[in-house]
Amino acid sequence: MAQPINSVTPIPSSSLSTAYMAGGCFWGIERYFQALDGVIDTQVGYAQSKLPNPSYEQVCSGTTDAAETVRVEFDPQVLPLRTLTLLFLDVIDPFSIDRQGHDEGRQYRTGMFFTNDDQHSCYLKAKDELTKLSGKRVEVLVEGLRNFYPAEKVHQDYLMKNPSGYCHIPITKIAKAPQRQTMIERIWQLSPEQYQVSQLSATERPFINAYDQTFADGIYVDVVSGQPLFASTDKFDSGCGWPAFSKPIQSDSLTAHKDLSLSSQTRVEVRSAESGIHLGHVFDDGPAAGGGLRYCINSASLRFIPRADMEQEGYAEHLPLLDNEDNPER
Repeated sequence: MAQPINSVTPIPSSSLSTAYMAGGCFWGIERYFQALDGVIDTQVGYAQSKLPNPSYEQVCSGTTDAAETVRVEFDPQVLPLRTLTLLFLDVIDPFSIDRQGHDEGRQYRTGMFFTNDDQHSCYLKAKDELTKLSGKRVEVLVEGLRNFYPAEKVHQDYLMKNPSGYCHIPITKIAKAPQRQTMIERIWQLSPEQYQVSQLSATERPFINAYDQTFADGIYVDVVSGQPLFASTDKFDSGCGWPAFSKPIQSDSLTAHKDLSLSSQTRVEVRSAESGIHLGHVFDDGPAAGGGLRYCINSASLRFIPRADMEQEGYAEHLPLLDNEDNPER
């Protein structure tokens, strides 16, 4: 979380960097940035305005063409510009035009406004990588900063002063921002399929994915965080075309969410509790002997660790799980 600069051992201003990013309502984006390790100070304001020193009302009227923007002062030794950029692209909806959450209008457009060549290159590279990972057109503007006018005092640190105030970014994302910070580079290193499944809740093709017919001894871990999720002793061939498990290693390693994406069926989505990535769905048509549940999981969200590699990779404590051979459906 952003903290005041220590008055005894202050960080020299020459060691700090500043970025200007627009991601919808500046209340929520500022609060997210404030939760990141390495952020020293934030200020909300209006960038790229056609009018000098516009008011909030003028910006909302559409006459200024200004974008609600956050000025972020950060320590690049703790929070490199690339990491800040990836986290920004991760927390917003980078595929929407002039809209974030329930807010719509030009003032809510997304943008990364550069002030030097290094920022320009960093922003363009990250945007290009996201296009390749997602398979979608990224609508985040990359422009030189023309101007930035601080917003009125009432808007500064708004969600710090009003914790229950409106925020288009889920509170859970803000709470887990430091944890996400440690994982973001790993997320950007996923294959396009792994990214689209784990981050965008896509579904891989049945029967021709990595682990549908894998039944060797071992465990399946979160592809991003490495958290152990499922054991081979609980895996069975359901015939559905995706890896199926009767239960997770630990019940609290997963979170369940109502999924209304199919108009004909309400499903229960399961995500990894540690990284928040999409895993698949859970159904109540599993083998009765295993508890009656079927966790239908995308291979792209998992990494299989064979028994022989578990100790070397730091999972020795889970080896006793593989001594349970009581699964009649294997």
